[in-house]
Amino acid sequence: MVERGITMSTSEDFESNYKLLTGNSPFPWQRKLFTMFVDKRFPETCPVPTGLGKTSIIAIWLLAVAHHTRNGTVTEFPRRLVYVVNRRTVVDQATDEARKMLEALITKPELCAVADVLSSLATRADAAPLAISTLRGQFADNAEWRDDPARSAVIVGTVDMIGSRLLFSGYGCGFKSRPLHAGFLGQDTLLVHDEAHLEPAFQELVSAIASEQQRRRDFWQLRVMELTATSRSDITDANTLFTGEDRKHDVARKRLEAKKGISFHPVDDEKRVTEKVEQLTKGYKDSGQAILVFLRGVKEVMKVAAFLRKVVPDGVETLTGTLRGFERDTLARENAVFARFMPHSEAIPQQGTVYLVCTSAGEVGVNISADHLVCDLTPFESMMQRFGRVNRFGDGNAHIDVVHRPFGKGSGFDESAPAALDDDPSAGAASQDDLTADAAPKKKEKPLSPFDRACAQTLSVLKQLPLREDRRRDASPAALSEIPLADRQAAFTPPPVILPISDILFDVWALTSVRQKLPGRPPVADWLHGVTEWEPPATHVAWRDEVYLVSGMLEICPPEDLLEDYPLKPHELLRDQTTRVFSELEKIASRCPAKPVWLLNADGKVDVLPLEKLVDRDKLRLADCTVLLPPAVGGLDGGMLNGDAAYDPKVVYDIADQWLGENDRPRRCRLWDNEGPLSGMRLVRTIDVRPDAEEQEEESAESTIRRCWHWYVRPRSADDDGSRTARVNQELTSHLRSAEDFAKKLVDRLGLGALEAKAVVLAARWHDLGKDRLIWQRSIGNRDYPGLVLAKSGSGMRPIDLSDYRHELGSLIDISNYPEFLELSEELQDLVLHLVAAHHGRARPHFPEKETFDYDRSEEAVAAIVSEVPRRYGRLQRKYGRWGLAYLESLVRAADAMASQYVAGEDPAYGNAALSLGGAQ
Repeated sequence: MVERGITMSTSEDFESNYKLLTGNSPFPWQRKLFTMFVDKRFPETCPVPTGLGKTSIIAIWLLAVAHHTRNGTVTEFPRRLVYVVNRRTVVDQATDEARKMLEALITKPELCAVADVLSSLATRADAAPLAISTLRGQFADNAEWRDDPARSAVIVGTVDMIGSRLLFSGYGCGFKSRPLHAGFLGQDTLLVHDEAHLEPAFQELVSAIASEQQRRRDFWQLRVMELTATSRSDITDANTLFTGEDRKHDVARKRLEAKKGISFHPVDDEKRVTEKVEQLTKGYKDSGQAILVFLRGVKEVMKVAAFLRKVVPDGVETLTGTLRGFERDTLARENAVFARFMPHSEAIPQQGTVYLVCTSAGEVGVNISADHLVCDLTPFESMMQRFGRVNRFGDGNAHIDVVHRPFGKGSGFDESAPAALDDDPSAGAASQDDLTADAAPKKKEKPLSPFDRACAQTLSVLKQLPLREDRRRDASPAALSEIPLADRQAAFTPPPVILPISDILFDVWALTSVRQKLPGRPPVADWLHGVTEWEPPATHVAWRDEVYLVSGMLEICPPEDLLEDYPLKPHELLRDQTTRVFSELEKIASRCPAKPVWLLNADGKVDVLPLEKLVDRDKLRLADCTVLLPPAVGGLDGGMLNGDAAYDPKVVYDIADQWLGENDRPRRCRLWDNEGPLSGMRLVRTIDVRPDAEEQEEESAESTIRRCWHWYVRPRSADDDGSRTARVNQELTSHLRSAEDFAKKLVDRLGLGALEAKAVVLAARWHDLGKDRLIWQRSIGNRDYPGLVLAKSGSGMRPIDLSDYRHELGSLIDISNYPEFLELSEELQDLVLHLVAAHHGRARPHFPEKETFDYDRSEEAVAAIVSEVPRRYGRLQRKYGRWGLAYLESLVRAADAMASQYVAGEDPAYGNAALSLGGAQ
């Protein structure tokens, strides 16, 4: 490799490269963290105040990867960084920052040396120096992070998306891809948990996974770093990272001392909070500024927004967690009101006074900054998130108006009297009323719930902040950081009940080829978030055409199989409280009682039933489930579930095909009859929705009735096993040779151990031998067999399901008789056989009974192979660990995928075009 530009071996080089990557000079804590990464030290906690560059950890890690690559020490340094956000945000700040870094690597000559070093990690020479993927939104999972595991990659996702995948239960993943996701996320990875104080259960879970990997001695174990500005605990062990040196930095000092002043507005009843918020927000109508409003409930958000639209008709927008993903993404890209709150936006900002009214969906992971804030009262960590969204960069003087109900002695909470004396300076009478209520409650009050007790303690803590000249309490980050730890802990939302984790649970979750309900294998949601009394259960809702179109064909089109081929993606889903979803479904059922609905349970099983039967069930049966509706029932209003909204032909309900990739190209599409697919796609399923139609009707040129529904995907985006079709025909021998070649390059770049490297290469060489069968060749449309033996059919052939034959099982039988295989050590034989068996997600631990046959081989040979598969899986998992074994399996799958994509000509989207920034979406 020819070295160009500057190096990255000294602290001065880091300063220069960091500024070129991010546009900013590093803070002292960022220089210290780079030094720690160079020494392969990973602090468990990174306590960085809001607005001081937490997402810069991506740049620091990336420059450390380059440093270790240059020095030949990258083998034990994580090549993937997983950035976990608390919830699905409307703006993916971490991904945006990563894309800017990739653009700098590609376009700035001074970074050529860094880009060259990073590119040298990749298996393919023309790959971009960094892979970027996000497991959320319309642009979810472009597969770059799993396409080439040797390349450095940034993956951004939510607690649900990342956590479920780590536990072999990926939401939106078929069973075939779950081991791949678990292996590549759980090995050779640095997991950064942003705002970790908001999800203590997840933080404990990932720490437990890391500890289990250390105990089992996995390959390249998961590293976990907690990123928080508001820790629940004492973090003195990390205080050497963010120190007084940072606080003296000019930019840091400006943001830490940003002017934010709190006034408190008590009301005598919880029901009057919204009314008071309306009055306060109306007071800003002539300010010409951007006003942020936070309220705990969706109903309250919609009420205040409706009120404000009468005040400023074109200047109001809402953001709630109940909005469908597609509409949330559109909001960030196109909404003029939202653009006023963003430092950089593609949309033209709305002028004049604007209001953004939010639930907690606007608290986390959104780089917005308002001029002023009006909100109700929530526990301490939530209030800190809200304060961080106002005057974020220290350029103004923000007013924060907090509306709260009184917490009197009768409630069991003794509010601090001295601190309570300075409520809202503009509402003295109300303040006195609040004190009177404290002193002599009119009636005996119930003891506070744990959640309300945290709110009351938060009020007390905030009222003890220093008083400014304008009699508002100082809410600058500097002032908030002085709150004693004990007071902060008392004001936090009580932690959820964190369920114990065990090696037995890890084992049963890893049994991904067991698709039916398995005793002792619970859904993973409670381990991701914990269990609380005050967080109601939630349900997802989406709309799909197939719910109605295949309603009479469930035996030949099982819903589980259709969702394996065409999984639900985040942009299709909206999420709301289960009770509210149930209430809206009741309204829909009253209009369309007999319409079919699919209920996707947490274990992946699908129940098909009419709407009237669904709402006859206990509403809690819908908890943690997904309801899939046919578009004809309506129920969608502005991206939100509304049972009163009848079907509207102008509304797009089924948006499964709006899963976009590079240059806004669809990653999948469903077409009718003779409509041709988009270039580069492959067919994964054909559904004859009228199998009993007369032949002459089908052939009639005048017939306009649709019959055959063809489902296509782009190869990299497919969730099917990818074993049957490709862009062009691929001859079996050539495909195996290409897969072996890619496997050699891959293990060489990874520095894999000798035995494991040889096993991956041999498994790639032999993985598809079982495709040399008449039944399999007929199933891909090859009529020239045995003269021509194909590994993949091209776009001109339409695959059909002729049987449940699995070519992986056939490969095991063939390999077992190879002289070269028989000369291998028993240890190596074991690993090769398992990697072949598992390269499409089976053999974890078994092949289903209906797949345990091979027409071209004896029953005795098949039985001998089948009986050994689960025993072999158990032996190897004990040796390599759950994530280590899944990682090795996934290396073979990656080599197979690269051979499938590139053996016979390259799709431009996967070649040099990957160097365009479209590939980072």
